[in-house]
This record gives sequence, structure tokens and C-alpha cells, in this order.
Amino acid sequence: MLKNWINIFIYHIKNNKLFTALNILGLSIGIAGLIFAILYWNEEQSYNDWNPNKEIVFQSISQVSPTNFWASNVASFEDYFKTDFKEIESYCYLDSWYNEKPLRYENKKGSFKIIDAQKTFFEMFPFPFLKGNARTALKDKTSIAISEQTAINLFGNTNAIGKTVTYDNKKLVVTGIYTIPGKSSLAPEAVINLIDERLSIDRDSWGSFTAGLLLKLKNPANKQKVIDKMENLLYQNRTVRFAREQGLTVAEWEKKNGGSDIKIFLESLKEARLHSIVDGYAEGQGNYQFLVIMMVLSVLILILSIFNYINLATANAIKRAKEVGVRKIIGASKNNIVLQFIFETIIITSFSILLSLVIVELSLPYYNNFLEKKLSISGNEFFLEVIVIFVVTVILAGVFPAVYISNFETLKVLKGNFGRSKNGIWLRNGMLILQFSIASFFIVGSYIVSEQVNYLNQRDLGFRGDQVLEINYKKPNFDPNDPKAEQAIYKRYETLKQEIAKIKGVSQVSTGAFSFVTGGATSATFTYHDKNIQSYNMAVDFGMLEMLKIKMTQGRYFDNRIASDSINSMMINETAMKQMNEKNPVGKIINWNDHKLKIIGVVKDFNLWGPKAEIPPMVFFHLNTIDWMNANVNHIFVKVGPNEMQHTISELEKFWTKNIDADSPFKYDFVDKAYARHYKEYINQKNLFSLLNVIVILIALFGLFALASYSIQSRMKEIAIRKTLGIETTVLLKELSKQYIIFCLIGFLIALFPVYYLLNKWLEDFVFRINISIYPFLMGFVILLFLTLLVVLTRAYQATKVDILKYLKYE
Repeated sequence: MLKNWINIFIYHIKNNKLFTALNILGLSIGIAGLIFAILYWNEEQSYNDWNPNKEIVFQSISQVSPTNFWASNVASFEDYFKTDFKEIESYCYLDSWYNEKPLRYENKKGSFKIIDAQKTFFEMFPFPFLKGNARTALKDKTSIAISEQTAINLFGNTNAIGKTVTYDNKKLVVTGIYTIPGKSSLAPEAVINLIDERLSIDRDSWGSFTAGLLLKLKNPANKQKVIDKMENLLYQNRTVRFAREQGLTVAEWEKKNGGSDIKIFLESLKEARLHSIVDGYAEGQGNYQFLVIMMVLSVLILILSIFNYINLATANAIKRAKEVGVRKIIGASKNNIVLQFIFETIIITSFSILLSLVIVELSLPYYNNFLEKKLSISGNEFFLEVIVIFVVTVILAGVFPAVYISNFETLKVLKGNFGRSKNGIWLRNGMLILQFSIASFFIVGSYIVSEQVNYLNQRDLGFRGDQVLEINYKKPNFDPNDPKAEQAIYKRYETLKQEIAKIKGVSQVSTGAFSFVTGGATSATFTYHDKNIQSYNMAVDFGMLEMLKIKMTQGRYFDNRIASDSINSMMINETAMKQMNEKNPVGKIINWNDHKLKIIGVVKDFNLWGPKAEIPPMVFFHLNTIDWMNANVNHIFVKVGPNEMQHTISELEKFWTKNIDADSPFKYDFVDKAYARHYKEYINQKNLFSLLNVIVILIALFGLFALASYSIQSRMKEIAIRKTLGIETTVLLKELSKQYIIFCLIGFLIALFPVYYLLNKWLEDFVFRINISIYPFLMGFVILLFLTLLVVLTRAYQATKVDILKYLKYE
């Protein structure tokens, strides 16, 4: 029996080469799209899966205002954790971001991703230790634990335990070597324990949010109890205490400061990657929305492919009606016929999955480059998912056509009435309409996404960063308790600035305590007329705003010829001016951390934090006005002439290596390109939508071409007779294509509401966004109608040119 089924299958393939190829190719593309999405899904979902503590280790997040969430905390909690928090098994203060600094061992050195954390770090991230002990690896400030790869890079095959490395002019002893068994929110190449010294300075400072904090709970059900205790400590030591110190009641202080206490959120490692409210770990935050969009769109494409298969299989059933009738006459049961057609679907689906795996393997390097990932086809989980895809595809694509064909009535078939009931035709037409709907969704959606991304790219950012280099700057080591340390840092910067300015091709040099790469800037509150405004501190050097062509709407820039500009002057941005409710703020006095500062200008709003972030209030002052801001300067900005770019960068690198930092690599970025990376995620979404749009259109056209071909083929005698009676070709073409135009219109109308609703939800995430107009829908319909007519009319025109006698000679 099986041999007979195979022979019949091969016979039909030979007689339907084109449509079999279209079937396999359509299914392959659909399955390949879903496999790509699954690989990405598996990767993102795998973060911290290896960690046995992922459900009991929580990151503490501070909500300091309705829109500001910080992955940093006050150091003052620590004393209370030791005595008042029985729900906590252990805690760990740490820098949640890597310090990319050099480690040196004898003549070998390299720059590594280093985490500064308390000794309990390896309780939160229990990496397996190859050598040493996780409990004692960070026992004091002279210890360092390194990854296996770091050990190989620095020590080769030599045993690294007990060896001394140099870090920031400090001697550290290697006490442990660990491996990272899987994707992790923190995957440091080395871990040190220097943070306790820094925390001790802020031990009684309830206003300084200086470090990340991880809490390991004995029972995750007690999370809310811990939150309540932490919030109560903040209330008593900030709200009540600060109100008392200012001679105010609690209600008066809350009214003055916006009426909102600081809230605490605890997020487990399990939800850190995809469901966090803040980007709080060095390995970054995944985009859950993008992930879901990819999965949904990929499933839609597979459904489209399966619809194609069902349509072609049921349309092709007419050709196989006599075969079914004869087999029933000679004793074949209905179940036997169903199994035969399911068997054929299994073979086609198997070929399709094999071809899809080939497509994925060949395309994976480009896909990885697109997502900036290192995905690979591997793992038991992946192959189980492929089996599930296979089973679901066989069930959806195989069962209905098999049942449909097996229900042919033997007598009608053998008499030449190959048609089935109109239910089958209506079902095929319904699937074709759904295909048009899916295609409409992708065409219109792709157009709207492209419009939004183009709008973001073309929008005036408020600054110009072309030809401006942002260079990583390693400050000299300083004692935080030395009152003259900040001025020493500024004087060194001033000396370097003067030397850099002498390099040929350099036109301007300046700095600021923020970054266009990371968006980093500190936040504080200033007071105006008893109103407290939370703002970002944009400490700058003279000429910084002018170099970036950031405009003023009122007043003037800082001027190095005016002494007061580096003593008691400041600028604000337009957003801060609005929150002050002051139309003419120039000349007004504000209180910033007990500093009385006079406003000399209003800076035009510019966006430092990317397309989804609202522009916050900003205050600008010279680095020497608030001298401790010098400790936050980590970049130097250099404007270079366009004609001497390569030579100037080369000279800068030589100067940097010789005079500033010989141990660390010379790292720079162009400000405009660095900021453009904020938009890369959305450009990727646009490119993804466009790629999927092309795939969907191709699959839909495959199905439309095949279905139109079968439909027209079944009407060839009708066409021949009507041509004999003298019908014009244009009228015939109109008759043959009319139903497809109607299907196209119905499918498009069905897609209107879903595409408008879902794309509007996507746009809600953007502060700066387009309004959805009628043009994407008009363009989408025109494109869909054009492609439909192109396929149908091409096939119909070929039908009108056939030899009439071929279809009439037996009549």
C-alpha cells in the first residue's frame, strides 16, 4: 500500500511540477520565518535560566518621580538589612554596569568588563568556580575573581590563583576563576570588591542613589513586606527628617516637593531581561514588544503559507476526482483515502522543513548581524519546537484537504461531475480573502512603520554632532575625601584641552558631565518660588553647547570672559522653564542644592535619551560652579575638520596613548553616529517589517497565481466557446479577473481596523510620533490591487491565446 501511495504521489508531482514547487517553497518560507523568530525567542527567554536563584534574587528599583525609575539605591539601607529584615537571606550592593578598564599582569594587559560588588555577588549569580571558592572569592578589597577566558588571556596555561594583577594602580590577588554557564544579565569578565569604601561615604546620605542593589529573599512571597519596610525607611529618613530640618510639616514638605514619596520596586532575575521597568543590568534589556511582534508576524506568515497549501490542494482535487472514484469502486475506504492524502502532506511538509532549515542556515549570519546576536541552530528545545511545527502544519494543511477529497461522491465523479458542493469553493475563497487581509496588514503596517522611523530620522534633534568626537576619558585617581580633588581633576583637563587644541585639524575642544553614547547625566532638584523641580544636571565647559550647535531661545551662552559664569550662573532648557511657569526666567534666582544661581539663558530643548524618552527639565552650569561635577566627566568632545579627519584622529590617538592613558585603548565615537544608535532598534523594526512584507507578498502571489491558474484552467472550455462566439479579449479578461478584485477589496476592508489599532498602539510608545493618515491605506490598497491584477491578468491573458480547437475538438 505504501509503495502504491508513493508511486501515485510521484506521478502527480511529475504532472504538477510548478504547483508542487510553489507549495513547497511557500511552506518553506513560512516555516523558515517562524524558525528565525523562535531562535530569537529562545535566546531572549534563556537569560538567567541557568541561575537556580532567578526567582528569589530581586533587583531594587527606585521610583524618584512619576516618570523616573532608577536602578540605584541609597547606601543607608545596609545597616537596617543586617538587623530589621529577617525576610532577606543576603544582599549585595554593586555597580550594575561594567567598568571597562585594563588589568595588567607582568607584560600582559587587556581591557575587561569588570563589576565592582560586595562579597555576596556570587550568591546572586552562582557561577560555577573552576578554581577557588565562591564564598571567599571577594573576601576583601585586595581580591579579584576572573572568568576562565580572562585567565587564559592574562595567564595562558599558568595557574592564575594567587597571582597579582594591577587594576587602577591597585594590586589585587586572583582568588577565583569562574565560568558563565548561560545567558546572564550580568556576565563580567572580572569581579572586584572595592565598593564598600565608596558606600561608607554615603552611609547616612538618604538623598544619594549611588549603587545597584540585589536582594536574595528567603521566600519570594515576602516581597511586599520588604518593599513596605524599605519605603517606610525612606519616608522616615527623607520625608519626615528633611521636613523637620527645614522647619516644615510633612504635608508642607510633600506639597513643596511634588507630593510623591520614593517608591521601591523589586524585580526578580527571571523577569529582568524582558519585563523590567528600567534598563538595570550591564547586558542590557530585551525588547519584549519587538519579540512578540516578531513571533506574531511569523505565525501569520506560516498561516498564510498553510492557507496557500489548502487552497491549492482543494483546487487540485478536481483533477484527482476520478482517481478517488475509481479507488472507492475497487474497495478503498474513506479512511484509507484520508490517510493517503495526509501521507502526501507529510512528505511535502518534510521537504518544506528541510528546505526551511537550509534557508535558515544560509541566512543566519545576516540575521545575526541584523539583530546583533550569535544565534545558532542547536539545542533539544529547538528541535522539539521544529517537531511541533511539523505536526501542527501536517494537521492544519493535511487533514482538511484529505477529508474534502475523500467525500467525493463516486457516481457523480465517474459521470464526469467533478465538482464538489459549493462549501469547498466558498472555503477556498474565504482563505483567499484572509490571505489578502494578511497581505494588506503587512503592506499598510510596513508603510506606517517606515513613515515613523523616517520622521524620527529627519526630526530636528536640537543639536549637531557631525565631525564631533566623543572620546572616552579616564580621570586621574583621586581621594574622594580630599576637598581639592575636584579642582585638581579640572586643572588636568584644562591642560589636556590646551594640548589637544594644538593638534592640526582640531577646531574645538570641550567637555560635559554627560554622554551621547549612554545618555548619562545625574539628576537633582532645584527650587523656584517654593516649587521643587526634578531636573538633569548638564555640567559643561565653556564652548560645549556652541560646538554642538545647541541653540538658545533666551539669554546667552556661558562666556569665559565673565567671571560669574563659572561661579553663580546657570542656564535652563525650555521644559524646565515651562515647569517653573516663568515666561521670562533670565535674571531670576533659583536654589540648587543650597546654591543660589542666576539664570542667564534658556537652552532650546534637545533630546539626549532617545526617541521614546520625553525631554526632561535640564539645568546647565559650568563645571567649576558645582566643582564636584568634575568627578562625573568621563568624555572629552573634540571637533575635527572634515578634510583632515583621518590624520587628526591618528594624531589624537598618538597624543592620547603618550600623555593620557597608555593602558586603555583609545576609544571614540562620532556624536551623531552614537546618538543614531538610539534609533537603531526602530530602524531594525522597519527593516524587519519591510522584509516580512516582501515575504508575505511573495507567498500571497504564489497562492494567487496557482489558484488563478487552476480556476482559469477549469474554465478553458467556457473560454473557448465564448471566443468562438466572438467575445472581445478585454471583456473576457474583465470577466476572469472580476472576482479576484472583489476578494482583494473585501480582504483589504477586513484588515483596516486591526492594522489601524495595532499600529496606533505601537506609536503610543513614542513621544515624538506621526499621526496615522489615510495615505498608507490608499497606497496599500493600490499596491495590493496592482499586484493582484498583474498576476491574474497575466494568467488570464495567456488563457485567451490558447488554441480553441484543443478544447472543442471532443465536443
